[in-house]
Amino acid sequence: MKSTWHLAFEHLLQSEGGFTDDPRDPGNKLPDGRPGSTNLGVTQAVWEQHIGRQVTHDEMKALTTDDVNPLYKKQYWDSIRGDDLPAGIDYLVFDMAVNSGPGRAAMTLQKCVGAKPDGAIGPATLAAVSNANLDKLIDDYTQARLEFMRSLPTWQTFGRGWERRVKEVAELSDSLVQV
Repeated sequence: MKSTWHLAFEHLLQSEGGFTDDPRDPGNKLPDGRPGSTNLGVTQAVWEQHIGRQVTHDEMKALTTDDVNPLYKKQYWDSIRGDDLPAGIDYLVFDMAVNSGPGRAAMTLQKCVGAKPDGAIGPATLAAVSNANLDKLIDDYTQARLEFMRSLPTWQTFGRGWERRVKEVAELSDSLVQV
């Protein structure tokens, strides 16, 4: 595991914040109709799937960073091959994977580097990334991510915060590329 995983996880948690049960957030709607919640960026549906059972509101409130670390590592970081991406690009793609799913994050990366957009980062995508101008890739990826988010029906409700976050992610990603 490369060293940027811990930094990426730490910054992700700062962006995600703590407990919320905002009914306007589609991530808080459970498939079976129960009202859900989110804590440390983990939706109740994702947490229940991860641990294999339903959880209560109080259990969601009690989640800790140690609880969610393995989930983020396996389900998002490993899915986008964070250890194989250059520093900065790893965080950029990881953050989108958490918000929009690993497949969409991977396809966005693939489109930005001219690889086949199949949603799975493999050798061809990694080669295209290694040949890319990373500063331009960060800019292109950020714009593509914002275009997608602006197309969502919840943009009017959450857009200002999302846009701020995406720009902060781009700035940190750029600083990591320079290291």
